[in-house]
Amino acid sequence: MAQAGRRPGQTETREEILEAARRRFAEQGYDGATVRGIAADAGVNAALLHHFFGTKQRLFAASMNLPVDPGEMVPRILDGPEDEIGERLVRAFLALWQAPEGRAPFLAMIRSATTNEQVATMMRQFLERAVLARVAEARGVPKVRVAGIAAQMVGFALLRYVIGLPPLVAASEDEVVAMLAPVAQYYLTDGVHRPDTPRG
Repeated sequence: MAQAGRRPGQTETREEILEAARRRFAEQGYDGATVRGIAADAGVNAALLHHFFGTKQRLFAASMNLPVDPGEMVPRILDGPEDEIGERLVRAFLALWQAPEGRAPFLAMIRSATTNEQVATMMRQFLERAVLARVAEARGVPKVRVAGIAAQMVGFALLRYVIGLPPLVAASEDEVVAMLAPVAQYYLTDGVHRPDTPRG
């Protein structure tokens, strides 16, 4: 383990931080693990950790080998015409799963979460903080609505990529969007009053 203050090779230091992060996230969950604690475990100062990863959210994504930080997708989903937000959300979700190398980390996490309470807690806390809460706040909707969308899409991924249900495996991206986007659109827009929207 590197000693505090030392700056060994960047690759070595980065891997030590990632290994410390995996242990902390697994043992304490996303909420319980702190940047300072992870840095201490890796034998570096917190500033160096921020230098490599920027935020705790990005560190989590890197430590779990996620192909993209889901939290960074939120602004792209929210930016655009309101009547297309459901489609943007579903297409962004599908993009994460298209390439086998991209979906492998998500599949591993889903499988682990079904049998390991620590992994389930870690995933739940990360999704809550990095994705659900941010979308709900931006749209002015209850978090349960966003959680409902997440449940449907993760359920779809489980049936298509893990169980391999033939009709879902054979469905094109456009067919999937046609099924799921209207539901997402409803939860994020229909019947929702936001502070900047006058009531009828």
